[in-house]
Amino acid sequence: MTDEDRAGDLWREAAPRVLARLVRGYGSARFDLCEDAVQEALLDAHRQWPSGPPDDPLGWLTATARRRFVDRVRSDARRRDREERAARLHPPVHPEAAEQDDSLLVLQLCCHPDLPRAGRVALTLRAVAGLTTAQIAGVYQLPERTIAQRITRAKRALAATGRALPRPEHAGERLTSVLHVLYVMFTEAHHTTDGAPPRDADLAAEAIRLARSLRESVPDSAEAAGLLALMLLTEARQPARIGPGGMLRPLDEQDRSLWDRALIAEGTALVEGVVPGVEPGPYLLQACIAALHAEAPDTERTDWEEILVLYLLLEEVTGHANPTITLNRVVAQAMVHGDTVGLAALDELEERRPGLPRLEAVRAHLLERSGRCEEAVAAYRRAVAGAVGLAEQRHLRDRMRRLSPGDD
Repeated sequence: MTDEDRAGDLWREAAPRVLARLVRGYGSARFDLCEDAVQEALLDAHRQWPSGPPDDPLGWLTATARRRFVDRVRSDARRRDREERAARLHPPVHPEAAEQDDSLLVLQLCCHPDLPRAGRVALTLRAVAGLTTAQIAGVYQLPERTIAQRITRAKRALAATGRALPRPEHAGERLTSVLHVLYVMFTEAHHTTDGAPPRDADLAAEAIRLARSLRESVPDSAEAAGLLALMLLTEARQPARIGPGGMLRPLDEQDRSLWDRALIAEGTALVEGVVPGVEPGPYLLQACIAALHAEAPDTERTDWEEILVLYLLLEEVTGHANPTITLNRVVAQAMVHGDTVGLAALDELEERRPGLPRLEAVRAHLLERSGRCEEAVAAYRRAVAGAVGLAEQRHLRDRMRRLSPGDD
């Protein structure tokens, strides 16, 4: 790992903690100013740490961000009446008193029930995960302008609350929103919008760290355990997921001896520890599916019948609203009942949901499995045209070239 990589890790970990300290001291009504001040402090650090960070990088960033905040308040003529108050503000609580929970607290703040639901995730991905507006737009396949408007509305709503950084009365108060944000955060880490690199290891590590912290704060939540297990079981496959030249390797082509067995053991133990006696939610169901893949010696000897049952249940639990789940169910259906059945299910799905992302990629895969190469090439070509991520486009082109060398 290079010095630049280590600095990036430090900044990503420190940013939400510094933001939490500023918001705690200056109030959530000034969240926008606090966020700008943290970003300016990070830029200062990039310029002033050429030979490495200081002995107390978190303290340096906090002090710099605080100065930047006050400078911004003083420079705004419309806020001259606040200048004296800003100068007299008490500093945030001692860093050691809140360091452990700061990132999770910022996440909970961004999931405040007074915020518009659509804006909670976008604001959190900006403040906690450090994603750009373009990356967030890519996650939801929406225009950047739409995401920017969501973030702006969320900040305004947060400012309107006029409250300091809240510590919820009970740990599960905003659990559903927090779980969703962490899930989206981890998904973006493993399917980066720009595809360069195809996986954001730092973002994945931060999502897992926050999921562990959340699991500790709500030990009785089966869904918190399920989400952490899903992350661990997914992360375990990463050593085999990226091939030479950064090419994605699908599950059926991965060298399973490279999978991280320690993470698989931890994730499986979490699943086995919470499944008995509970009504599973979407994250625990996905973790169960991931555990079945982790236990299988290869694709053909995977328990596809059980996976199909879990996907059918997952569709019911999520109200048939997630197209990715439906497409994965179709793949499992094809593995159990044959590719012809799977292709027929895709045709039926396309009638109900025309233009569904990734549908052509799944169709191409099933056509290739059934030996219909010309049709598969045409489907791969359509899938490439509809793919958003660069890594996914490269993978689809590679599969197309295998069937039709020279085609592009």
